[in-house]
Amino acid sequence: MPRSVVPVNLADNLARFSELWSQKRVAVLNDYEVKVAKLKGEFVWHTHEDTDELFLVISGRLRIQVRDAEVVLEPGELFVVPRGVEHCPVADEETAILLFEPTGTLNTGDAGGPMTKPAEVLD
Repeated sequence: MPRSVVPVNLADNLARFSELWSQKRVAVLNDYEVKVAKLKGEFVWHTHEDTDELFLVISGRLRIQVRDAEVVLEPGELFVVPRGVEHCPVADEETAILLFEPTGTLNTGDAGGPMTKPAEVLD
């Protein structure tokens, strides 16, 4: 069956990898990537100057720190970090998320560094 008529099962895709902070592309919508990732611990403070970033928690709990506040997301909740807002995701327990952002968006935005990884495609 052509891939275009096969649904994407997020749980199945998440079960295919164990790496933390490694985004896996599961779909493409126009010029956007739909990615899943597993998180635990604190990421790096960073900014995406040219794009908003959508985080949807699938399981676990995610805190998104911004310089003057913190957003706490439970399963089934999402938050959009507006473009240009410095933020730092933190997962105190292993957390699975879905990300929605333009193709080629670097996970570390303007920060760079050793945690920068391009999204890998899960086929």
